[in-house]
Amino acid sequence: MPIQIHFKQFFRNALRLSLTVFLLIAFCSFGFGQEENPAASGQDGDSAAVERAQKTMGKLDKDGDGQFERNENAKAWRRLRKLDTNKDGIISLEELSKQQKPYLETGGERKLELVYKTVGQKKLALDLYYPTGEVAENDSPYPVILYTHGGGWAAGSKHGISKGSFSKVFLALAEQGFAVASVDYRLYGKNGSVMMRDCVIDCKDAARYLSQNSDSLKLDTNRFFVMGDSAGGHIAQMLLLTSPEALPGDETLQTATYRMVAGVSWYGPCDFEKTELFNHDDRAKFRDRFGPRILGNKKNPENKLELYREMSPINYLTSDSPPLLMIQGDKDTTIPVKHAYYMKEKADSAEAPVETLIIENAGHNWRKVDAPIAPTREAIFERTVQFLVDHLEDTK
Repeated sequence: MPIQIHFKQFFRNALRLSLTVFLLIAFCSFGFGQEENPAASGQDGDSAAVERAQKTMGKLDKDGDGQFERNENAKAWRRLRKLDTNKDGIISLEELSKQQKPYLETGGERKLELVYKTVGQKKLALDLYYPTGEVAENDSPYPVILYTHGGGWAAGSKHGISKGSFSKVFLALAEQGFAVASVDYRLYGKNGSVMMRDCVIDCKDAARYLSQNSDSLKLDTNRFFVMGDSAGGHIAQMLLLTSPEALPGDETLQTATYRMVAGVSWYGPCDFEKTELFNHDDRAKFRDRFGPRILGNKKNPENKLELYREMSPINYLTSDSPPLLMIQGDKDTTIPVKHAYYMKEKADSAEAPVETLIIENAGHNWRKVDAPIAPTREAIFERTVQFLVDHLEDTK
């Protein structure tokens, strides 16, 4: 028995040594530690795949032998078993590194995993997709639309752009001459170390990065657009309605500037101070669900009202605001349609250019509630694209 234990330990140590050698080779082959060229870094980079595989393996490898077996996490195994290419019942780090992240398949040029800033040890990246078709051959800088993903400021990723509704919208926008930037940002955690304002600041820094590197990335800083859904719809409103200088983040990006032309928010909230907007059925005992995401680990700070107002896009509306299209479902219980009605009311009062499209029988994410939604999903996609294309035409 002791001999078996020693042999197993020897075997594990040998595996670890092999993995170390593999990673050192990867380090050299993939160019880790080299200075990144903003215009070229992240071209479907294998280095990013290896880094992701290391992080994933750290979570899955319960016994520390450097590989993932079914008994360590049955649910994850069912999802990843296709990576076991040699069918030995084990997923190695090399096999795991071949897992493909979902990107938007435009068929055109793209720059993936562009690191726009680093916070502590965390690198924040965006994916940049260029226009397709005849427009792709244009020598002029491209207009760019930033996509800010949903997920309650606590989940989701830039890879959401490749799925369902979003892929259809952004593929159409690429065909209409837009470059598309899908942005990752820090996510709220229960420890409160990341707050909603950090999510917004990260996305503003992504816009600043694109502006700062506009020459090498071939982007037009006078034609920035934005679109987001749910929490990303809120962030999109914040990017659209606040100045480039507001909510500063990375010091190296602070001087970058750009012009927001127009934006679209799918079921995004507009005001956190007016908490009754979140109470879809006007219940008596209503809980402020999103307060902790604004306040972080401070339950009742002296500047609570200030923080709520800072994160409320409605407070930045003026007659000079760029045009905004808000699309919301009339049966959405997560972000009630009250937000669209209230935003429109305040916009009309301020003579700000806000349009609303209310979708009947639609819950969050355009889920059908009781009856088919109206207008249809296809009509929502078409209106979203047309709104942005119309305002792009205004810049020519």
